[in-house]
Amino acid sequence: MNAKPTIALFAGDPAGIGPEIVAKLLAEPETAGSAEVLLIASRANIDVRAKATWVEWTGFDAPAFPRGVAGPDNGRFMLAGLKTGVDLVRGGKADAFCFAPLNKGALRAGGMNHPDEMHWFAEALGWTGPCVEFNVLEDLWTSRITSHVPLKDVSGLLTIDSVADGIGLLHRGLQSAGKAQPRLAVCGFNPHNGDGGNFGREEIDVIAPGVKRAAERGWPADGPFPADTIFVRALNKDAGGGYDGIVTMYHDQGQIAMKLMGFERGVTVQGGLPIPITTPAHGTAYDIAGQGKANVGAMRNAFALACRMGAARRSAK
Repeated sequence: MNAKPTIALFAGDPAGIGPEIVAKLLAEPETAGSAEVLLIASRANIDVRAKATWVEWTGFDAPAFPRGVAGPDNGRFMLAGLKTGVDLVRGGKADAFCFAPLNKGALRAGGMNHPDEMHWFAEALGWTGPCVEFNVLEDLWTSRITSHVPLKDVSGLLTIDSVADGIGLLHRGLQSAGKAQPRLAVCGFNPHNGDGGNFGREEIDVIAPGVKRAAERGWPADGPFPADTIFVRALNKDAGGGYDGIVTMYHDQGQIAMKLMGFERGVTVQGGLPIPITTPAHGTAYDIAGQGKANVGAMRNAFALACRMGAARRSAK
């Protein structure tokens, strides 16, 4: 058996920087050494000298797409590319799926009726269990209990079970990437962690009991900790921190910190799904598409993580 994982690699939105950063990735000698690559892309929008095996799309050979335009044509193309990548992994031809940035407006114009890619993947895979986006910056992972919802609705969506399940998702996600005993910290919701109930009771009534329930299910975690210091705590190994993952309560609670620490290096993992799926945490950058300015760092990290997760999945078979 080939020791290297096989990665289905989709160049993402052809109107954005995806084709450029995928071509840069494939030109790096380390890429070929770490995986066999099945490339899903528009030939007209990517350098065909890229070192990879092309996936032929029966009946779907797209022309070049205009750069920086979010429309139904590239939206339909992206949906077809996502389906191809999922089918390759689900059918056993690839071990993991990695895709370059997508444009949500174009996806919706092309027919996606889901709030985000995560929900689209879940339906495509027939997955009804819990799932969530993980954001990864080198050795630090974050998850969130609520995601793409109005901030005013967050408190009502927090439950003891949702907190416990969120901790479990991140615990298992880190294990799938090779961290056998991950150390997790859980974020509070209110200013100063609620200040003993003076600024809200979610920490007392929901989050702390959720942490306890997760531990009872075999997913230990510490917290809740105040949101404005939890990342300092996680990164400060000398002060008893050094956490592998942080569970936050809502989207921006973790996203702001992670993107501030490494916007051009961050990775998003579609966590909880039955197959490994990774992508850069940044967007399509229409404003610089085709100018040769795009940084390949996050794409490289997303691919490397897909390789790790794909190799683990292969060895578990």
